[in-house]
Amino acid sequence: MQAVKAGEDADGSRASTAAERVPAGAGETASGNAFPGGGGEPGAGHMDARRVAVVRGTAAVLAALSVSLTVAGTAIQWSVPKEWAPWPPTAPDHGSGLMFPLVGAFLIAYRPRLKLAWLMCAGGLGCAVNVMATGLQFTQASAGHLESAGWLRILAIAGWTVGACALSILVPLLSPDDRLPSRRWLPVAIAGLAATVAYGVHNMVRPTPPAGTYRWPQVIPNPLAIEALAPYHTAVKGALTLLVNAFMVLTVLSLLVRLRHATPAARRQLAWPLVAFAVYALFTLLGEDYWLPGTVWTGLIPVAIAFAVLRYRLYGIDTVISRTVIATGLVVAVGAVYFGTGALAGLFVSDYDQVAGLAAALAAGAFFEPLRTRLRRLTDVMLYGRHGRPEELARRLAHEVGETEPGNALAAVTAVVQDGLGVTGVAVEVGTAGMRVERGAAGPDPYVVPLVWHGEPVGRMLVGPPGARRFSAAYTERLIRTATPYVADVAHAVLTAADLQRSRERILSAREEERRRLRRDLHDGLGQALASMSMSLNIARMRLREAPSSADRMLRELRGSMDSVSQEVRELVYGLRPPMLDDLGLHGAVRALAVEPGPTVDVEVEGETGDLPAAVEVAAYRIAQEALTNVRKHADASRATVTLARSEHALVVRVRDDGTGLPEHRRSGIGFASMRERAAELGGTCLVTRAPATGADAGPGTQVEATLPLAVRSGDRAPVRTGGSLDQAQP
Repeated sequence: MQAVKAGEDADGSRASTAAERVPAGAGETASGNAFPGGGGEPGAGHMDARRVAVVRGTAAVLAALSVSLTVAGTAIQWSVPKEWAPWPPTAPDHGSGLMFPLVGAFLIAYRPRLKLAWLMCAGGLGCAVNVMATGLQFTQASAGHLESAGWLRILAIAGWTVGACALSILVPLLSPDDRLPSRRWLPVAIAGLAATVAYGVHNMVRPTPPAGTYRWPQVIPNPLAIEALAPYHTAVKGALTLLVNAFMVLTVLSLLVRLRHATPAARRQLAWPLVAFAVYALFTLLGEDYWLPGTVWTGLIPVAIAFAVLRYRLYGIDTVISRTVIATGLVVAVGAVYFGTGALAGLFVSDYDQVAGLAAALAAGAFFEPLRTRLRRLTDVMLYGRHGRPEELARRLAHEVGETEPGNALAAVTAVVQDGLGVTGVAVEVGTAGMRVERGAAGPDPYVVPLVWHGEPVGRMLVGPPGARRFSAAYTERLIRTATPYVADVAHAVLTAADLQRSRERILSAREEERRRLRRDLHDGLGQALASMSMSLNIARMRLREAPSSADRMLRELRGSMDSVSQEVRELVYGLRPPMLDDLGLHGAVRALAVEPGPTVDVEVEGETGDLPAAVEVAAYRIAQEALTNVRKHADASRATVTLARSEHALVVRVRDDGTGLPEHRRSGIGFASMRERAAELGGTCLVTRAPATGADAGPGTQVEATLPLAVRSGDRAPVRTGGSLDQAQP
């Protein structure tokens, strides 16, 4: 139960407590920001450069003095004759006096006013004084100078008391923002300091121990001994030890209270000193036999504090815990399997030692990988919860994507991501669809994750700050990388569905507008013309006998009106279906388009195009017509190629030119929108992309490729070959 030497006790052992030197991390500022790495804390600008230099120089001197005293004291202790050598040979004071002042001075260089750093320097110096005074004490005692050894023992106890008060009581209570957790902890701090000082004073005035129970050859006299306390010494010592240990537990509780009520970032910061303190306490409570690993661990505690202060966002304590648990479990389990198998094999095949060793190695190897996997899953669940693992998150997202239709899948996937990341909220905004799905509250300053589907931006995902779940921030980046492709797939599906719905609405609107135009043209144009012709015929009939010349003139005018009506009827018919399709077929009609003035146009046909459905013929003709119009107006091309490729299930219309290509910043025009809508009306796609150059001096070119499905006789729609997004690379 003892941790730090402070001279001899009543039975000759070192007087110390388990509460010695258990610091916690110096953490964020009151506002929650990590300490800056440049040189100075908030408010350090009010200190002039000379004062800052003096402060840092003082810290450096304290660190150098503490390290020198610790190293020299350790060397002196090792040089003491064996019968007077201190026991145990090492104590946590050695690690504290060596490392705490160094790390404290390093932190003071960044934050001159950080009280935790100054406490580390002061406590480390006290421990160094304890180490040095203890070495000199036993050196003097071995030389026969017992009185001076007694006074050096008092100095060692004083150094221990300073170290215990600073590092065991004040540092944990003030972590991480130089403030107590609340005002209610002020009595705890005062009582803890009082108990530690009382323990040190009790050791200073302890009565002379009996020679029969003394560990060393001669009793070192105590110049401040109060012999009247002899009957009560053991009871008082035990009570004070329990009291100091109780305050050590309370300091742990103060860190746990902070951990429970802290923000996620501060929680991860606090985990470093909390774990370091807990492991040290474990070594201490196990007794003097574990003081050697406790000494080594004590030297690591200030390093953990430095990580908590400066680099806690980069090095996650949860990762350290996970790997430590896995490594420890593997060593213990594989070792047990190896030695157990070897022992059993030795019993049954005792004459074959090599066989026993081989069997043990094979058994240990067989258990290694399954055990590692199980331990990793166990630690992941312990630290991050059931859904805080990338493979589990991917499985849940794949299930939601596969089982839910796009509109509802977006909400379902958002909920899964929010649960898997353990954040306060997740929002998904889908491109130009005007859709936003939010689960929880992403907050005013969320982390923005772009959603990209095959190189095409489809939206963004807004991730809120980590929630209250255990260490949820540790795997956030890894989990975000796992979830982003699934969310992007759903966002693309939503965009595609929205585009399809808009196309259908435009098609329906265009169809109704066309019907309205036909009705207006038939009623206002053709209808009125036919009514006028009917009246003219009646008038000409009445004048035929009375004024033949007048009737003849009216009939000639009527003949001209009939020609106009015929032309109007012809225009209406041509608007419904290009007549060249009936006269020349699709191939011939496209060739007729190719001979119009402009760049040279080649027409290529693959497969039979004579028996295409009427709707497919019209759509293919209009798309080719619009694409060639764009080539002649905008492409600045010397040659273009129109390809009509028919397969079993679809007709592909491809128009490629060797012009200047698509502009870097492009917008979809009316012509391109019309082509896409005509293809979408038939359930197909229309892509506008850059095309490879067709000549040595040609430009990059543009390619329009429309895939139009052919309806099967049974009425079922055949599968459609698609090449990408409906909006891919649209100008």
